[in-house]
Amino acid sequence: MLSTMDGSMLDQVIVGGGASLANLVIHAVLVGAIVATVRRLRMEGGSVPSFLRYTLVIVATGTLLVAGHFSEVVLWAYTYYWVGATPPGTDLVYFAFGNYTTLGYGDTVPLPQWHLLGPMTALNGVMLIGWSTALIFEILRRSGPSTKPQSAQAAPGQG
Repeated sequence: MLSTMDGSMLDQVIVGGGASLANLVIHAVLVGAIVATVRRLRMEGGSVPSFLRYTLVIVATGTLLVAGHFSEVVLWAYTYYWVGATPPGTDLVYFAFGNYTTLGYGDTVPLPQWHLLGPMTALNGVMLIGWSTALIFEILRRSGPSTKPQSAQAAPGQG
């Protein structure tokens, strides 16, 4: 069996993979709910001015994504607690945030037998933050004023 320092690599991959998968599910549900809400808001129109509706969509999306990312960080903190991955007295949410955002001050490090959980947390965070960024960009693109792509616009002097 492969081992890293004092622990089994397989144990670390199973634990880290489980936490990553749980976070993927959390994020998928959150993104699905945001997309459904945005679609409903776009269709309703109604008496709310489009600028106000657009602002509401962006603020609500950002707020929900931040709350989602926080819950994902907390899940990693509980994972560290569950397996005893850090020295006693470690602020687990702080440690998880540092890994999830890839900030990693290095002031706290996992115990040697769980040292792969840090990079696995970082990989999960990068992927989910990237997914959130793509969602925000797509909402901005679809919710903003309609524009024609550059290639669809007629060149000067043409019809």
